[in-house]
Amino acid sequence: MRLPSQRHLFDLPEGLVWLNCAYMSPQSRTVGDAGREAIERKASPWRVRPEDFFAESEALRRLFGTLVEADAEGVALIPSVSYGMAVVAANVPVQVGQRLLVLADEFPSNVYPWRELAQRSGGQVVTVRRPRDGDWTQALLAELDERTALIAVPHVHWTDGGLVDLERVGARAREVGAVLAVDGTQSVGALPLSVARVRPDFLVTAGYKWLMGPYSQGYLYVAPRWRDGRPLEHNWLTRGGSEDFARLVDYRDDFQPGARRFDVGERSNFVLVPMALAALRQVLAWGVEDIQTTLRVLTERVARGAREMRLEVAEEHLRGGHLVGIKRSGGYGAEVASRLAARQVFVSVRGDSLRVSPHLYNSEADVDRLLEELDALV
Repeated sequence: MRLPSQRHLFDLPEGLVWLNCAYMSPQSRTVGDAGREAIERKASPWRVRPEDFFAESEALRRLFGTLVEADAEGVALIPSVSYGMAVVAANVPVQVGQRLLVLADEFPSNVYPWRELAQRSGGQVVTVRRPRDGDWTQALLAELDERTALIAVPHVHWTDGGLVDLERVGARAREVGAVLAVDGTQSVGALPLSVARVRPDFLVTAGYKWLMGPYSQGYLYVAPRWRDGRPLEHNWLTRGGSEDFARLVDYRDDFQPGARRFDVGERSNFVLVPMALAALRQVLAWGVEDIQTTLRVLTERVARGAREMRLEVAEEHLRGGHLVGIKRSGGYGAEVASRLAARQVFVSVRGDSLRVSPHLYNSEADVDRLLEELDALV
């Protein structure tokens, strides 16, 4: 179902066109209210009870699990994608000569951990070249074989929305015994992703883009076979019996159940967690399927208009419906985005693409405004 405009839920100035959710989502009024109320609570610490260190973070764990069709026991609360990928790198065994697959032009947080892992293990990072036909799935499958220890991929490519069929890639990874680590930052919340169907070993996502939440609140899903792994840090909240503040001096070796051992310290952030809760509740209320259906109409309008200007856009079946990259010979300089911003139209230049990423606060008129301004520039 196509959803009506949700612009009234956001404080977007009249005349401003924000087609840049892949950079950062605007904060809804509800999320902002939750943050302000949380700040007021911190001003009165006697209102913060010991159980509050657990209840809201557990609710957040459950909501994220619902969003990706995963059990809440497998969800850890983390501050960033780099933190989540560091957890993966700390736990996945790699033998000398084994391969770690990444995509060309991948986001750095999904490259640097594997370079370090390869260096200390004797493995090698193999970069899958950008396919000329735009089919990332086939390009990945062609490289994925028994030599592969790990495949670290996004659901959609962050520069232009190029789509990876995670179910097919996941099935092949299991066949060859490779670990599948997915960066869902540019998809979760806008494009359906089911842990039950994809069966990744790990799924990592930031929360401040398509999940509409605050900066520094992210999520890590860990498959059952990895839940007894080694955490990056040893904080008190993740240990057994931590609910009993009076007995914290009785140090324990056991952890809280499930993936909680991978939670970041101070996971019960009394400002960020309430904001993230409000954001996830809104995303679930909209429904990810309906968000995707609605945004696909807008990105297809972008694609048609760009092609009329003889610019290049991937075919619809090869990209996510919420994010589209417009390419031209020679690429774009950063000044193109700056000149559009001066006209109150906001997009990003990433790699060789002008990246356009609408959300429910956008309209067809916003797309037409972008195309009109872009036509004047190119």
